[in-house]
Amino acid sequence: MNACTDGVNRMNRRRRIGTEHEKFGFDAETKRRMDYDVVNHILTGLVDRHGWKPIMEKENIIGCTASKQSVTLEPGGQFELSGAPLETLHETRDEVKWHLETTSALALEKNHKFLGLGFDPKWAVNDVPMMPKGRYKIMRAYMPKKGTRGLDMMFRTCTIQVNLDFESEIDMIRKFRTSLALQPLATALFANSAFVDGVDTGYQSMRSDVWRDTDNDRTGTLAWVFEDDFGFEKYADYVMNVPMYFVYRNGTYVDVSGESWHDFMAGEVAQPPGGKP
Repeated sequence: MNACTDGVNRMNRRRRIGTEHEKFGFDAETKRRMDYDVVNHILTGLVDRHGWKPIMEKENIIGCTASKQSVTLEPGGQFELSGAPLETLHETRDEVKWHLETTSALALEKNHKFLGLGFDPKWAVNDVPMMPKGRYKIMRAYMPKKGTRGLDMMFRTCTIQVNLDFESEIDMIRKFRTSLALQPLATALFANSAFVDGVDTGYQSMRSDVWRDTDNDRTGTLAWVFEDDFGFEKYADYVMNVPMYFVYRNGTYVDVSGESWHDFMAGEVAQPPGGKP
């Protein structure tokens, strides 16, 4: 019994929590969304002044990393902190606090600030600058083929996400089901996106509404998670049947949007060079 308890305690000590935090950058004077020149200034500041390592795509800096954290860019320049795996919420809070204070100070040097909302309250998709990441060109062209709100999701939304360790298939199932069941409550408690194009929509969370018609192949409530046969295999089957976006080859994103992953693994997708994976 003691050996079993010790094993559980060791496993509990190994569990970690990781959070992702997105926010909009905007010009403090014009209120327009942050463009890439300012994004470049902030990312370069993290590298040059705080010792982070740059993430490059060709000649452009598109993110940076340090101590198992990373800062990356969403399509419209939304800044995303992908936090390190940490033991407690208190550590997560300290990590986010440092990130917000540091990036806000760098942004202010260019008279820019950050805003934590779920949906851009003012600017349309065409008003938002697109970041120089090859994958986003592919997604921008493909999204409108799958739903009416995909571009809104890409360019006009932000979120906060949490990642939790699991220790077994049963533990994964319990956490997956619990998180899905709690999602409506979390949406209601933290709703903060009522305005779109400067107008009150009557919704409390327009960000949540966007996902109802983004891409039904890969989004939506996964009701089958609550079925008796749910587990690793069923989830893997689901993922493998989601149509592809791109293949990364020799530093370039190759457009295979809509293609079958099974066909790709069999070498039957014509576009990417090199035959089978």
